[in-house]
Amino acid sequence: MSLIFSGSTDLFSSQRTSRIIGPLLRWFNPNVSDETIRAVQAVVRKGWHVTEYSVLALLLWRARRQPMKNDPRPWSWREAAFAIFLAGVYAATDEFHQSFVPSRGASVGDVLVDTLGATAGILLLWAWSARRHRAG
Repeated sequence: MSLIFSGSTDLFSSQRTSRIIGPLLRWFNPNVSDETIRAVQAVVRKGWHVTEYSVLALLLWRARRQPMKNDPRPWSWREAAFAIFLAGVYAATDEFHQSFVPSRGASVGDVLVDTLGATAGILLLWAWSARRHRAG
């Protein structure tokens, strides 16, 4: 959560990340259009949202469940939903925080993307867990 909070400062604003993504894309292809750069930047930024909130949900799930090696307990959708809910609440507070940062802005869309990322992380965990139990 501290990493997400620090990423919500001016340090990782779109103005700053565009200073990295644009030159990198132009290094690979000097003729790349500004429109393509903006599209790639949007995909990278939203992809980062999905990734960080997937990891957050997994950590929240693990902290609540406290799994053990060869855990005999069945999968709990209640625990999974709780981890997603907490990640979604944190996403909302993070967007609220961004509303106070001059170079950032709050976005309900980002809260939805973050919550979808948390859901994706939990669903991947569930699929991995189900596969592991079938194999074992």
